[in-house]
Amino acid sequence: MVATGTLATFVVAALASLFMAWAIGAGSSGSTPFAPAVGANAISVMRAGFVVGLLGFAGAFLQGANVTQAVGNELVVGNVLTATAATVALIVAAGLVALGVFAGYPIATAFTVTGAVVGVGLANGGLPAWAKYQQIVSLWVLTPFVGGGTAYATARLLRSDRVPERVAVPLLGGVVGVIVANVDFAVLGTADAAAGSIAEFVVRSLPSAELVGPGLGRVLATAALALLAVGAVGQSMYRDEARGQRRFLLVLGGLVAFSAGGSQVGLAIGPLVPLLDAVTIPLPALLAGGGLGLLVGSWTGAPRMIKALAQDYSSLGPRRSIAAMIPSFAIAQTAVALGIPVSFNEIIVSAIVGSGYAAGGAGVSREKMVKTVLAWAGSLALAFVVSYGGFRAVSFLLGV
Repeated sequence: MVATGTLATFVVAALASLFMAWAIGAGSSGSTPFAPAVGANAISVMRAGFVVGLLGFAGAFLQGANVTQAVGNELVVGNVLTATAATVALIVAAGLVALGVFAGYPIATAFTVTGAVVGVGLANGGLPAWAKYQQIVSLWVLTPFVGGGTAYATARLLRSDRVPERVAVPLLGGVVGVIVANVDFAVLGTADAAAGSIAEFVVRSLPSAELVGPGLGRVLATAALALLAVGAVGQSMYRDEARGQRRFLLVLGGLVAFSAGGSQVGLAIGPLVPLLDAVTIPLPALLAGGGLGLLVGSWTGAPRMIKALAQDYSSLGPRRSIAAMIPSFAIAQTAVALGIPVSFNEIIVSAIVGSGYAAGGAGVSREKMVKTVLAWAGSLALAFVVSYGGFRAVSFLLGV
């Protein structure tokens, strides 16, 4: 039987978690993925908000377990994320995000939640998880260079006169097909693995799978799916290049929205994971609840943000938008696979800056870039300090 105090504390933490999920859905994860497609007139604002909500929910439910478990169990060594600690972390993180929304300051959710969870964990006697911090910092530092560099190279390819767009865009579709073929989904898992990829599922389904082996079979299945993607995008480009680009951009928006759900839901519900045994709630139910919060946020808050962002993206054009979205999708899926909380704003901004430099630096403000980076670092530091001090104060008042 669940203690009344524990249940009450869990309810408070869950409400803060739902607010975080709503803010994430209404913010970057709900508005950014389809803004380029709206800017290119490939989809309307309201339809984009509706679709991104559904895809975000699907991503949260099918791919959100890795990041959720990492935020709940891997940021601090020791069983220190108690009900009180989780509540303080979520309230601090949600409060800072709300402050950023209403005051107009760019508070990065991933940095805020990470700082808050580490702060309360260390304040409650936990030890730093240095190995996990190395993974997190490595991805955070590499994201601007890898994402921006890939976007720059892709934009240069699409702008090159030596490679026709009817050839370049389908080839990029093949690259996306390779990534999609190897993305893990919870519904494709087996008795030996919690999740599985489309390529693995195809190999298992073939009667001759034992003849080629799992390794070679996965390579062949990936190649086949990539060729299908090349053919589909190529056919669309052959019929109408402009429409083909817009459709490809729409597909990329959907993939990024799905990835955002899988990546960002853990930031909202991860601190609740250590409490699940006490309240007997299974992880899939928690993922569904977080996904629902993302969906409501996308439906209620994202359309306004999409409309505003689409004006910025419309100046990029379809080619630069495509160049920005492909590395964003790849990096987001990498973070999901590794179970690393990552800022979606960092991913998207880095890719946009890279594609902007390919066009001679058009639309790239160095002052804005510096302020954004400082805001990211400030979000992490402020969340850590406030949550550490907040938990110490609450523990003193409660006599814990």
